[in-house]
Amino acid sequence: MGRFKIKKTDTFIDMTPMSDVMVLLLTFFMLTATFVKEEPVKVVTPGSVSEIKIPDNNALTIFINSAGKVFISMDSPKSMAKLTDQMKGEGLELTDEETKQFIQVPMFGTPINTISGWLKQENAVRNKILTDDPSAGIPCDSVNNELETWVSAAREACGENMALAIKADKKTPYSVIKRVMNSLRKIDENRYNLITALQSAND
Repeated sequence: MGRFKIKKTDTFIDMTPMSDVMVLLLTFFMLTATFVKEEPVKVVTPGSVSEIKIPDNNALTIFINSAGKVFISMDSPKSMAKLTDQMKGEGLELTDEETKQFIQVPMFGTPINTISGWLKQENAVRNKILTDDPSAGIPCDSVNNELETWVSAAREACGENMALAIKADKKTPYSVIKRVMNSLRKIDENRYNLITALQSAND
């Protein structure tokens, strides 16, 4: 008696619907993703269990590195453009080309009278100046406090809804942080957030 042979058939799976779903998901994530801005000056923040979210728009962040140097970042070129216009009456003299470059920088932190020269450098050189140059940092002392000028101008340009935050390195001397807070207090900026890294309650 002959063996019964099972007829072999090809199994066809239509992958078109899966491909459509993958393309839709990829498009969704690309359109809703928030890109993290480059931070030339790296700051390792202390940990805390607070989960308060900093606003994503119309925000000014004051960075303080471990050496006690102060820098400023704004959330968008639009906010930077408003700040630049406001600072023209405070000694910030930039050409049209320098203004275009300035509103695109992710962070700045040199005395007002040196910003024009800083912008003439290549991007890599600018970042190196911020991280390595001893003269870098926005002046924040009793004799020459340009931090107060920048924050006041930003508030005037961006309005009462502008969020203010301080992001300090965990190794930053407390005396520097206190000096920054005192500067903000002098210009009636008493509401701001301290940015920290999230840690578990058991740490």
